[in-house]
Amino acid sequence: MSKWTNRFILWGCLALLPFSASFVRETPAEDKGLPLKELRIFAEVFGRVQQDYVEPVTDRELLDHAIRGMLEGLDPHSAYLDEEHFKELQEGTSGEFGGLGIEVGVEDGFIKVISPIDDTPAQKAGIQAGDLIIRLNGKPAKGMSLSEAVKIMRGKPGTSIKLTVQRSGEHKPLEFDITRAVIKQASVKSRMLEPGFAYVRLAQFQAPTADDMLRAIRALQKKSGGSLKGLVLDLRNNPGGVLQGAVAVSDAFLEKGLIVYTQGRGEGSALKFNARPGDVLNGAPLVVLVNEGSASASEIVAGALQDHKRAVIMGRTTFGKGSVQTIVPISSKIAIKLTTARYYTPSGRSIQAEGIQPDIELSKVKLKELKKSLLQVKEADLADHLANPDKKKQKKKNGRQGNGGKKLLEEDYELNEALNLLKGISIFSKR
Repeated sequence: MSKWTNRFILWGCLALLPFSASFVRETPAEDKGLPLKELRIFAEVFGRVQQDYVEPVTDRELLDHAIRGMLEGLDPHSAYLDEEHFKELQEGTSGEFGGLGIEVGVEDGFIKVISPIDDTPAQKAGIQAGDLIIRLNGKPAKGMSLSEAVKIMRGKPGTSIKLTVQRSGEHKPLEFDITRAVIKQASVKSRMLEPGFAYVRLAQFQAPTADDMLRAIRALQKKSGGSLKGLVLDLRNNPGGVLQGAVAVSDAFLEKGLIVYTQGRGEGSALKFNARPGDVLNGAPLVVLVNEGSASASEIVAGALQDHKRAVIMGRTTFGKGSVQTIVPISSKIAIKLTTARYYTPSGRSIQAEGIQPDIELSKVKLKELKKSLLQVKEADLADHLANPDKKKQKKKNGRQGNGGKKLLEEDYELNEALNLLKGISIFSKR
């Protein structure tokens, strides 16, 4: 930390004072020192802006812009957090804040939706993962920094904002009028799909997510008579969150082995996380649903469970964010968010810009059951057909699905496929 601080102080001094050979110092081969040519250019640009820009600009403003540019030029996730943005970050990690409810990044100069958060104004309005925001209240978003876009989208609850987005497959931009609200981030939802088959949805990874998930699973096990035949873990449109949350969720289903490891340049960036004995499902089949909105911590979980062959990963290729960001406070009011490491799955895979490839790929479709044709005739429809002597027993045996199967197929095709896979595994394991 002191090394970088000293360099920045020296940089600032060099920008404001004449250069001379006395500033060149002997350095080891691996440390080339401060580049004199580039520092001269910086000083020249700094002076030109002060002298010739159409409006007066203070030294403080110029240095602030320089710091922002230095960090934002590194990668889409590094950023300078001034007093306002640092406070917003702290509010966001506390689990409640005002805004639209979307996780965003930058792609080709546009603001890209990584995923909408469950039960938020953005999701209810129809914003989808992968949407490119091209206008905010009519103002072009092209070239806008991520911090600028977030500042515009956040605001007082009850106020509205117009988002213009470009969506893949749509011929013209879509417009959404969204009313801001206090975003309450409930990270775990659960329910029974059918007797013995459960569903748990993780909307994001917070510090208590793993404990909340374990409580939900145990409640479902109790409801199912003590154990489950299978579980669907839904990580679709989960933008990630706390690394420790992802490790703890993975650990809940693994008996042993490596979960994830990180590698970077700085001290303390090389970390390994291993599973402890104990599988909350006691070996019951597990299907993990992912899509293009599953990012970061979601990919850690999917990658760990896939490498250990503990779960079948189903859906579409994930977002591909394989880097770790560290919040480094500069003072009590400002900080920097800096990419400090890459993370790797147990087999050594980096998912950076690649994502997790699902074991079973599902297209992004919506199905609807066709109406029964009048030409569909079965043996039971024929006149004078022989009756089945075991009809009552057969009816009881086939009645386990209830009437929710058709509804699930139409509402959530991917979840329906995951349930069918679990049922198939369950049937096969009994033979």
